[in-house]
Formats: sequence, structure tokens, C-alpha cells
Amino acid sequence: MPDVAQVHLVGAGPGDPELLTVKAQRLLREAEVVVYDRLVSAAVLELAPPGAMRVDVGKRRGCHNRSQDEINALLVRLARAGRRVVRLKGGDPFVFGRGSEEADHLARHGVPFEVVPGITAAAGCAAAAGIPLTHRGVASGVRFVTGHCREGRELDLNWASLADPDTTLVVYMGLANLGRIAERLIAAGLPAETPAVAIAAGTTPTERLCRASLAELPAKAAQAELDAPVLVIVGRVVALAETWGTLPADDAADAAEARLRHG
Repeated sequence: MPDVAQVHLVGAGPGDPELLTVKAQRLLREAEVVVYDRLVSAAVLELAPPGAMRVDVGKRRGCHNRSQDEINALLVRLARAGRRVVRLKGGDPFVFGRGSEEADHLARHGVPFEVVPGITAAAGCAAAAGIPLTHRGVASGVRFVTGHCREGRELDLNWASLADPDTTLVVYMGLANLGRIAERLIAAGLPAETPAVAIAAGTTPTERLCRASLAELPAKAAQAELDAPVLVIVGRVVALAETWGTLPADDAADAAEARLRHG
């Protein structure tokens, strides 16, 4: 019986393969099996050897290819078979990636694992748009939250805490509930005119973004027909980036073209 192999929980970053860590690239090129999520870009997957097994376990809204329990069991089986496994997760494995649940399952079943961090979507998408997540005198902190909720359940966040004009708010997976998020933040005291941006497929060639006030962003994003994955950034730092010319003022502009236009 082969020795139990180590599972590598690897962050694939926000999409651009050049944003992978050197370690992530090396492990991908050495992998025998790559178990990957929906948000992992094709360009990143191409770094795996041609002969490596690729297992798509991506979850889509209302359609789960495999349950989380099935994914956990799959990783244990592959490791016990002695395969060199890379569990590839979009962004960072431990930021809304359920990587900690997989690590816990591996640990409880005696499977060694290593976590390789990745650039999370908040940092990658914000940087691509020239938006600083913090800036002296503008934003003294940043909060990451998920805008996704289980089917049939209310999005339960501490709205009073999140409605802080001195903090940048980054919402992962917030497109479906964007209207509700804006409504609750404004009701909790965040000014309706707070600058905000929705970024679709950030850092990739198909990146698109929509810039508006918090109150107007849900309607503008719907009009722009942005497709998931969408990251939402709310805060005064968004307006700061616009003054630098790194963020277009026109709604639903293509971010890559805008950056070229501004030199």
C-alpha cells in the first residue's frame, strides 16, 4: 500500500496566472492530480502537466458538481493512493474558500497537508483597478464579508458594524444580493452617495467594472449585465482611485481599456 501523500491546498489567485506565487507554480507543474474550483482560470490550469488528472469540483449557484463532504472524501482517497494532489482554490484557500474545512477533514483523517497562500480577490481586483484598500485619512481599515447566503435564508451580517465610512468594505460573491446589501448598509447609516464599484472577472482579460454610488450600484450593475464572479468594493477609496485616473468614471466600462486610455 502506498504511503499517504501530502495534499497541497493552493491559492490560485484572482485569475491572472502571473499573480500565482512561485511555490504555487512549482507545485502545479509537479502535480499528478489537480482538484480545482469554478473560480480557477483556464490559464492557471494550463500550468499543470498534460498528463495530470484534472477534477472539476466547482460549485455554481443552484448547481453543485460535488458536495463539500464528497470533495473532502475525494482528497483523502487520492492522498491515501499516494498521488501528488494539488487542491487548487480561487484566491486564497483560507479567505471564503472553505479551505479550512478541507484542512480540518484531512487532519482528522491523518492526511498531511500544506497551505500555500494566494492573492485574494480583494487585493488582486482592487490593485488591478488602482483602488487602495486603505489610505491615510480616507480609510483606516478594511473588512471582508461574503454576500452569499444559503438558499432560502436571509443574509445575516452586522450591518451597523459594516456601515463605517472610515472603513473600506469588500463584498465577495455579492452580485445576487447587491440590492439588499446596499439597502441595509444605507439603512444602517452609510451615506447613499458612498462611492462603490462592482468588478467582474477581475485581473483577467474579460474584466469589466461598474462604478456608481452605493445607492445606484445595484441598478447600474444589473444594467451592465455583469456576470459572476463579481467583487464589490464600497468606500471613499473608490473615488480616490478615480481621481488618479486608474478607475473610469463611466459606468460599466471595460477596465482594461480604461487603463490603456489613461496611459
